[in-house]
Amino acid sequence: MSIAYPPGPRLPRLLQTLLYATARPRLLTAMSARYGEVFSLRLLPPYAEHLVVFSRPEHIREVFAGDPADMHAGEGNRVLGAVMGEHSVLLTDEAEHARARRLLMPAFATSALRGYRGLVEQIAADHVESWTPGTALHTLDRMNDLTLEVIMRVVFGVGDPRRRELLAPRLRRIVNINPIMLFGGIWPRLQTLGPWRRMRENQDALSALLYEEIARRRAEPDSDGADVLSRLLAVGSGEDATDVPLSDAELRDQLVTLLLAGHETTASALSWAFHELAADPTVQDRAHHAALEGDDKYLEAVLKEAMRRRTVIGGAGRKLTRDMTIGDWRLPGGTVVSTSILLAHRNPDRHPAPERFSPDRFLDGSVAPNTWLPFGGGVRRCIGAGFSLMEGTVVLREVLSRYALSLPPGVHGERVRIRNITHVPAGGAQVVLTARPRDDAPADPVREVSPTHT
Repeated sequence: MSIAYPPGPRLPRLLQTLLYATARPRLLTAMSARYGEVFSLRLLPPYAEHLVVFSRPEHIREVFAGDPADMHAGEGNRVLGAVMGEHSVLLTDEAEHARARRLLMPAFATSALRGYRGLVEQIAADHVESWTPGTALHTLDRMNDLTLEVIMRVVFGVGDPRRRELLAPRLRRIVNINPIMLFGGIWPRLQTLGPWRRMRENQDALSALLYEEIARRRAEPDSDGADVLSRLLAVGSGEDATDVPLSDAELRDQLVTLLLAGHETTASALSWAFHELAADPTVQDRAHHAALEGDDKYLEAVLKEAMRRRTVIGGAGRKLTRDMTIGDWRLPGGTVVSTSILLAHRNPDRHPAPERFSPDRFLDGSVAPNTWLPFGGGVRRCIGAGFSLMEGTVVLREVLSRYALSLPPGVHGERVRIRNITHVPAGGAQVVLTARPRDDAPADPVREVSPTHT
């Protein structure tokens, strides 16, 4: 079998790159319609000189099951380097990645999730209580605020709102960037220009705050701390004495990764879920009753269907370290292969009537393996997947037990825009809130109190 790239558009490389960065759903959908389930794109850094897009389940299975030494996901995520840092679990490969993942996993294990749930319930209730019935709510903004507070409390255990208020605006500015801003990490000269310079200044200010927090916590260790930073600071001591302690730079990069990835994708998924529920009163009515009855299984299905119907992360990339065969294609080393989550979620052969919002897909067993991929797969599957589903389910229950949702007058749909690398509702997924009678609301759940640092 000779080495060759699948067919693809002949558009100039620069134009393909700009379309991929700013209009990815439309580009991938058009290319799939023209070339089928495997095609090539020619891009500029920080993406890939040659990107091959796969969306068939068997091809996706091959990629996710591949040897991590042959397929470098960290190199495939180079576009995130300007934000996450070189030590990020998303940007490292092989032994370095395995170590980072091993150290982070306990903070998101099932036992840890049980400890976080009460904290999430408390924060969700406090936020939702502050909303005003009868008004249009910009759910993307509100979910960003809520999930950011949750992840800051989980990562830092910071109970002092003053310290959270210092971090929050810096993190919001990183989240709310045009995808073109990510080119600054590859082309340093851009960092001398206005928007890229301001982005770098914000990054530096955020890093200074994180290093200050790390130094404070090193000076005041909490051996019983359940938050992620406490766990990472304990590496190299006690039961973890066989591990090499993390440097401040390593800690900074992992913290930024958790803070950004740990709230933005969940916030976007929830805002899409609220939009879909507001547009479909029948599904919303069932979800409302599920919220009252404590039927988290159905609420989780609502969240999963929102993640399918409105894909937040478009794909997962791997850079080949050697010549490899995937499907019928023999590809040269250096190629970046992308498992297209977006195209897999929209395929009518795997998801009948893909434009229909139907949570029942996730209850009747009709969603086959390697066709629903919001958290990626294989050894690189998102370590926060369980946390995200738990958090999203808790928030849905809190909102739907209190409010009925409807679309604002004149609003019938919601377009997509790309914010950094995520697909978010262009109009913020606004919904109108109508208070439901409180006599049918569930009793307040028993809340576990998560340890905090003040």
